[in-house]
Amino acid sequence: MTYSTAALVGATGGAGATRLAVELGATLARDGREVAILDAAFATEGLARHVSGRIDTDVTALLTEDESLEADRLLSEGLREHPATADLAGRLALCPAHAPFERLARAKTPDAARRFETLLGEAAAAFDHVLVDAPPVAANQAVAAVTAAERVTVVAPASERGVDALQRARGRVADVGADVDAVVANRAEPEHPVRSADAAVPESDARTVEGVPASAPDPETAFAPAVARAAEVVFDDELGLEFEDNGLFDFDANELVPDALD
Repeated sequence: MTYSTAALVGATGGAGATRLAVELGATLARDGREVAILDAAFATEGLARHVSGRIDTDVTALLTEDESLEADRLLSEGLREHPATADLAGRLALCPAHAPFERLARAKTPDAARRFETLLGEAAAAFDHVLVDAPPVAANQAVAAVTAAERVTVVAPASERGVDALQRARGRVADVGADVDAVVANRAEPEHPVRSADAAVPESDARTVEGVPASAPDPETAFAPAVARAAEVVFDDELGLEFEDNGLFDFDANELVPDALD
């Protein structure tokens, strides 16, 4: 079964869920999919760094303004095309958070969280895949993300700190009645300690926003195949992407998954 919605939950602050969401979205769009990313990490506003120009209507405005507006109209007003879309077979659109503190606070209320669920459903009807960039589960919008999405993936730093944070994240997701479907170890080296990871993504050579995405349309040699494997895990799907040298998935992404080393 192919799923259309997935929440990427950071196991801890700085896990890299936002960057990974953009990379996954670009990789899926390279495969011809239409992808939207909704921002639930209001406090960091990290997704806003990946769009160009002024953001007139952000996701918090969609969740707090005139409730008589139709959800599809709200969605269209909040989406921004990622610049990489022009060079991809599909589409990558972002709905970032970028707002004054007062509106950020209102966007975290229970009513706003219910509206977030509606927005996610509307996006799922308009796109092949929808990713939610979610913070650690400690606020209403994060709860809405993990309970409304079809799949939940925890993004954990590939470190001992990540192992500890992953256990807390699993507990919090379970506390709100949801399940963790997959774990991605981020910025991983072959001997990383996140033994339960279903996929692992190495550090990218691209360290600035201008270099993101590094997985598409110009795939970084080792990084891009690992992101593609992570995309398959997140959505329980198969991609038809090819990479240079040895064809389909020439880099063995499984070598970064600890169980593959045993």
